[in-house]
Amino acid sequence: MKKHQGLLAIAIVFLVLVIDQVIKIWVKTHMCLGEQIDITDWFKIEFIENKGMAWGMTFFNKYVLSIFRIVAVCWIGWYIKREICRGTRTLYIVLLSLVLAGAAGNIIDSMFYGLVFSASSPYYVSYAVPFGQGYAPFLLGKVVDMFYFPLIDTTLPSWLPIWGGKEFTFFDPVFNFADSCISVSVVLMIIFCRKELSTLGQKFEEKK
Repeated sequence: MKKHQGLLAIAIVFLVLVIDQVIKIWVKTHMCLGEQIDITDWFKIEFIENKGMAWGMTFFNKYVLSIFRIVAVCWIGWYIKREICRGTRTLYIVLLSLVLAGAAGNIIDSMFYGLVFSASSPYYVSYAVPFGQGYAPFLLGKVVDMFYFPLIDTTLPSWLPIWGGKEFTFFDPVFNFADSCISVSVVLMIIFCRKELSTLGQKFEEKK
């Protein structure tokens, strides 16, 4: 059982990383920055880049953020291994592996994209360059995002206070496959793995 869970975790991480990187590299090398492809009215491929965390958020210096990501991925990897040894439910291992893979996917962008690609531009498509001659040094590469779901795109009624007459879009953030793996996994863990999460919380409390 433990061996099977370990192989499953490795397979999930590998598969997610391959899918994530294939999508990102295709977008970066086939679309200009800011270019948009309309799949439907509510699903679009829009090429943007960000320096921050998931959904384009930024709270830390880029170096600090990249190092934090690497430490977090290492800790999650260690935690998954420990949970497998403890005989934790397979569902929990699967969801943790998706979180690990998603975090690692965005780390790859930060670590290597700046070294191997030219800078993206609204006027031309990025291209591969000799290693180390890209647009940014190690750990300072930008994360590629592309999925945009404007499910609601409307103008708010003029009678509303403050926001009346303004454009309103839901869902506005642009994200990537790695972000979605993290977000969906966290939501599913909250719903289906509360026992495991409560145990993790208790262990943190005991260490304080």
